[in-house]
Amino acid sequence: MSTDDRLTTCLWFDGQAEEAAQHYLSIFKNSRLGRIGHYTEAGPGPAGSVLAVEFELNGQKFVGLNGGPLFTFNESVSFQVPCADQAEIDYYWSRLTEGGQEVQCGWLKDRFGVSWQVVPTALIDMVGDPDPEKARRTTEAMLRMVKFDLAELERAYAGE
Repeated sequence: MSTDDRLTTCLWFDGQAEEAAQHYLSIFKNSRLGRIGHYTEAGPGPAGSVLAVEFELNGQKFVGLNGGPLFTFNESVSFQVPCADQAEIDYYWSRLTEGGQEVQCGWLKDRFGVSWQVVPTALIDMVGDPDPEKARRTTEAMLRMVKFDLAELERAYAGE
């Protein structure tokens, strides 16, 4: 698949697309800003205001669209941020919850209402382990957490 064939996620904002893009670009180190389009006299937004912003985070393409107040974000769509260690979990959690809301099991809503999951990469292997006791202990520990504590998950997995 060429880079032109990749899917692009469109995020609908109410006038905050450029602010959101800049916020995300400040968090994800492997990111870049693309084109910014503006409304013309044809509307429906004010001429010269930002219509859409292209940006890329860790290789994922996005467009932030200032479409107005008609649609809002909800938890039915979220973005997973895979983290190799607790330092990454702490970094992404603190940056994405700034002005947002902590939820449960690694989920959060950022200040724009977009849902994210900040997840240790090892978690899927632990909760999917063929040993049902290891999977159960890890799942029970996970369900008690808001932000993931990797050391606690590993202890539960090991049966400590």
